[in-house]
Amino acid sequence: MDRAFFKAGHLPTLIAAFLYFDLSFMVWVLLGPLGIAISHTLHLNASQKGLLVAMPVLAGAGFRVALGTCVDIFGARRTAIAAQIVVIWGLVITWLLAPSTYEAMFPVALLLGVAGASFAVALPLVSGWYPPQYQGTALGIAGAGNSGTALAALVAPALAAKFGWVNVLGLAALPLTMVLFTFLALAKEPPRRGPPGGLRAWLPLLRSGDAWTLMGMYAVTFGGFVGLASFLTIYFNDQYGLQPATAGLCTATIVFAGSFVRPLGGALADRIGGTSALSILFGAACIIYLSIGVGLPSLSLALAAFFIGMMILGLANGAVFQLVPVCFPQSVGILTGLVGMSGGIGGFCLPVLLGTVRHATGKYGTAFLLFSAITLLGLAASLLARIRWAKTRDLVAGGRA
Repeated sequence: MDRAFFKAGHLPTLIAAFLYFDLSFMVWVLLGPLGIAISHTLHLNASQKGLLVAMPVLAGAGFRVALGTCVDIFGARRTAIAAQIVVIWGLVITWLLAPSTYEAMFPVALLLGVAGASFAVALPLVSGWYPPQYQGTALGIAGAGNSGTALAALVAPALAAKFGWVNVLGLAALPLTMVLFTFLALAKEPPRRGPPGGLRAWLPLLRSGDAWTLMGMYAVTFGGFVGLASFLTIYFNDQYGLQPATAGLCTATIVFAGSFVRPLGGALADRIGGTSALSILFGAACIIYLSIGVGLPSLSLALAAFFIGMMILGLANGAVFQLVPVCFPQSVGILTGLVGMSGGIGGFCLPVLLGTVRHATGKYGTAFLLFSAITLLGLAASLLARIRWAKTRDLVAGGRA
């Protein structure tokens, strides 16, 4: 990263966006690390556990479109502040009401989905400050806030064992409040914003094959990342009998790997082109998750495979989002919402798939084999996009597709 990068944009806003994103993602996936404690209290089977931890991801997918539109209409800073206040008050109310049934957890999942929608706010906030040649790096740094999923896995199981999982939901409001005040002090509205097209601005993008290609790629890369981040604590507990805190520590280590390489994925895409980077990464992901699906003989090998696999997905997340402002510079807010929504849908499907397969067969192998096949489709899509976009180089507005 050269010095020109730090002069090209607004560093305080980049820091504020990272913190906002990081803590919001921590809250978004809380039900995953708390899933073992919740399932014991509410007596859930494997399928119910998978659905419960996946519901905030699905809710976040829907809210991302709404918040992405609000970014283009009201601005990213105002949208971020409003969303954060909703989540903080929602967590306090949840703590006071103390939900005690499986059905009562679904409104909680809806609330956590608002936190997950932070993705559609933080990235446009940063994107508007940086020129095309630094989009991948800047968005990668902001997007590294998905390390919040690792914080949740690291801290939440231990806190749940000591204070109870309902109290953990209430405690989460405290760091969110601190970050909100930091955000108010540091973040500034970017000088470049997309036109306020509202809902009607979605239609041209939904008719664009390129937009659907980006959405499909992100459904695989980010869907795999957040789906595993929300489910691996349960997986290690079921598959290897690890205690919740130990399973959370393993998950946190794996998720940190995927989170902090995201800027490298964006920088790699800036250097060699987004589709070239994705072709390499999808191929590697296919091999890794195929090996996990076939079966690894020890926990240490499984941890190594998941660690490498999550790094690959993290790099790919950064590479996909390098392409968003490059290919659609006038619709970053809305397309961020749409692409983020597709990633959320992918992240919903994977835990449901894992829980359903586990409930039906008693094992997880078939689910990982299916995920490996899906990454192979991602490889095919990236190769086709590379050929197609090479013929329309003028459309990428100075970036590298």
